[in-house]
Amino acid sequence: MSTENMAASSNYWEDLRKQARQLENELDLKLVSFSKLCTSYSSSSSNRDQRTRDTRSDSVGSSHDNMLVAMTTELEQLLAKLTAVNDKMAECINTPGASSHNAAMMHTLQRHRDILQDYTHEFHKTKTNFFSLREREDLLGSVHRDIESYKSGSGVNNRRTELFLKEHEHLRNSDRLIDNAISIAMATKENITFQRGMLKSIQTRVTTLANRFPTINSLIQKINLRKRRDSLVLGAVIGICTILLLLYTFH
Repeated sequence: MSTENMAASSNYWEDLRKQARQLENELDLKLVSFSKLCTSYSSSSSNRDQRTRDTRSDSVGSSHDNMLVAMTTELEQLLAKLTAVNDKMAECINTPGASSHNAAMMHTLQRHRDILQDYTHEFHKTKTNFFSLREREDLLGSVHRDIESYKSGSGVNNRRTELFLKEHEHLRNSDRLIDNAISIAMATKENITFQRGMLKSIQTRVTTLANRFPTINSLIQKINLRKRRDSLVLGAVIGICTILLLLYTFH
């Protein structure tokens, strides 16, 4: 392979890496926003249930749902783009002339694939939680409306209706606590993922330095051995001189 083709292949690889990092940064920000938006869905749904007769509240809830749907579509598109970039990186590694840096390129590609896998798993998990939450909110909202309709229509069994409403409120409070716990867990996972990337980077650099300078390590070991030998010789000479001096003194 000619030098010009090798340079072009290297530039193409760097462009793909830049695209992958840019898409990963966008996905990271979008996933955080998506998680916060899903977490706030419960409270907004509670407000909508409490003000079902307010048309402005209904419009706000519809806008909230549209934002979630649009963000879901955007995240799916970003994941598809990142997958395509990773596939192109794999094709670039398999091209002739890339064997001289094949190990480093494979390591880089594996890191990007791990990040894509983590982001995909996190997106599907948050999406599943969101749809489950929306179904639960729709079910609870329907029960709440039935209770309100029964209470206003008959005017009897008010005590039972109040118990239903209290139980409904308890369920909502439990949902909020679960959502907060999920948010904390996701933030912890993000920090652990970042720390893992940092540790992998440090380990890679140390391994690269160790492989690049094996002669320096051998030279340091030889110097240490010679220093120990010189110390032993010097100690032996001092000991012999001390013994001779003592013999001469006593005689």
